[in-house]
Amino acid sequence: MTKRFWNLFKVSPVVLAAAFFAANSALAAEVNETDVSQLSEAQESNNIDQVTSVSQFSDVQPTDWAFQALQSLVERYGCIAGYPNSTYRGNRALTRYEFAAGLNACLDRVNELIATATADLVSKQDLATLQRLQEEYSAELATLRGRVDGLEARTSELEANQFSTTTKLVGEAIFNISEPFGGNIAARSGNSNTPLNSNTTFGDRVRLNLYTSFTGKDQLQTRLTAGNIINNNTTTGATGTNMTRLAYDVTTADNSVSIDKLNYAFNFKDSVRVKVDATGGELYENVDVFNPDFRSSGTGALSRYGRFSPIYRQGQNGAGLTVTLNPNGPISFTGAYLAPSSGNGLFGANNPAANNGLFNGDNTIFGQVSFKPSKALNIGLTYAHSYLAGNAVNNFFQGTGSVFANSPFATVAGIRAESNNYGVEATFLFSPKLALSGWGGYTTISTLAGAPRDAEVWYYGATLALRDFGKEGNVLGIIFGQPPKVTGGNVKTGSPFDSGTSYHLEGLYKYKVSDNIQVTPGLLVIFNPENNNNNDTEYVGTLRTTFTF
Repeated sequence: MTKRFWNLFKVSPVVLAAAFFAANSALAAEVNETDVSQLSEAQESNNIDQVTSVSQFSDVQPTDWAFQALQSLVERYGCIAGYPNSTYRGNRALTRYEFAAGLNACLDRVNELIATATADLVSKQDLATLQRLQEEYSAELATLRGRVDGLEARTSELEANQFSTTTKLVGEAIFNISEPFGGNIAARSGNSNTPLNSNTTFGDRVRLNLYTSFTGKDQLQTRLTAGNIINNNTTTGATGTNMTRLAYDVTTADNSVSIDKLNYAFNFKDSVRVKVDATGGELYENVDVFNPDFRSSGTGALSRYGRFSPIYRQGQNGAGLTVTLNPNGPISFTGAYLAPSSGNGLFGANNPAANNGLFNGDNTIFGQVSFKPSKALNIGLTYAHSYLAGNAVNNFFQGTGSVFANSPFATVAGIRAESNNYGVEATFLFSPKLALSGWGGYTTISTLAGAPRDAEVWYYGATLALRDFGKEGNVLGIIFGQPPKVTGGNVKTGSPFDSGTSYHLEGLYKYKVSDNIQVTPGLLVIFNPENNNNNDTEYVGTLRTTFTF
């Protein structure tokens, strides 16, 4: 808007009031009768406050060409509003619809002044000018009123028929095509090879999340899950190793629906966030895992290992408590206690039998300190102590790494044992479009009954994300690391297991078809599977399509 606009009309400050008010009318610019959600967003963005002095605007100076007119409008008509951050934004572009909206608002203000016996503030010339403008913009005003009336009617209908006033539904559906291929895999003894037996598969996984808030600062999550994507692991015999598992495979592969997650999070204070997991608690969902581009099973890494450090799988599928102090600060601390449960209910936090329950069964005590001095650099120091009560065969890394690393005491199945897990994680942004993340971990495992036995395990991983590669929203990713491997302890004495070193290499490209559809082709490569140098390299080709709604 320029001086020539005002000179063209040669009108009094009332006209200026309409135009200036219209320039601040974000709601009018956002009105669209085909999108009710925009009305709510515009109303939020239009949270403006009336001003009593032009000096309240931080971006208006006495040297501005319209300063005197603006000052007169504030003092005479009170027809000017500003944004909550004390800005006026007078150089903003103005459409005819916005001008019509502002004119209508100023007409209402003048009528209010007249009705409250302050008509002496409005001259006959002002009223004549307003009448001419009202006639000039009668079509725009009528159209605008019609759109607003239509939006109000549709909003009322949606409110009357909405699912819930407190609950929001967020869904995710995955279609997946994959096939493992490559060489033979040796049996656990390392003495013989088993031919790779696999076929191309097509599977799905669907999740429906119900998020409920009662105070605006709390959240109750109820998640329903169904799927049929079978693990490419030792159970099926397809690859003979858990190292080829996908990030989104399921434990019950018959598309049966189950409530696999139920939790409630709230602010005890502004600086204390509390989360109570009734079932399905995961450390990697309760704390930062420092791998922002690949942590999600639906839109992140294709592999199970590529999502984050295995230390966050301690206490998996548990019930318990997570408390985070100063969650939004540069330094935060998280403490957690989770008691995992089995899928069949034979043991866990909900079982009152011996060596079970919330405190006498399997459990994990977790702590993490997060350092976030800037958006470019985030570092985490993590510790977890896990106790296995001997109710089932040990599974220390929840299906990541070699079979031997997960169950180093297999000859004494179900023995009571404990592990101490130490980890360091970091994310570094070279630029907004280039991110490097990584983790390293060390674990000691020892038995608590019978002859003393112990093991030492190491693992690491690194991810590189090229954001907006080829198109805004796309991500080209490379993941490399060493899955958990037993490197020491008396279980290694004379043992042929984990005699070599496996390496995990993954390449993927997340292609954003739309805001709600992502297609991710990728290739997973496992060198020396099961930490056995005699095993040939295995590959898993995958095409994942994710729908969010």
